[in-house]
Amino acid sequence: MAITYNKDKRSGLTYAYATTYVWDKEKKQSRSKRTLIGRVDETTGEIVPTDGRGRKRSPSYVPEVGEYVMPKTIKELRAEVLRLLEENSVLRKEIQKLKSKRTL
Repeated sequence: MAITYNKDKRSGLTYAYATTYVWDKEKKQSRSKRTLIGRVDETTGEIVPTDGRGRKRSPSYVPEVGEYVMPKTIKELRAEVLRLLEENSVLRKEIQKLKSKRTL
C-alpha cells in the first residue's frame, strides 16, 4: 500500500489516497485501487480526514470532547466573535513583544 497525492484541477485542493495494487490475472497487468484518506492541508501538510462526499453531519452526530461546536443562535455567534476578536488582540500584542525582543 502506498499513499498518493492528487491535486483537483477545479478546486486546487490536494487529496491523499491509500493506493493498493492488485494483479489482474485475466488481463495480465497491474491494477490500482484508490481509497480516499482525506484532504491535504496546504499550510501544515497534514492529511485532514474526510469522507469525500461533502455531506453535512447527521442530526444524531455527537462532537468529541474538545471539538469545536458552531454557535447555533445569533447571540452565541456574537459572543464567539467577541471572544475571537479578544484572542486576536492578545495574540497580536504577543507577536509585537516577540518582534521587539528580537530587534534588541
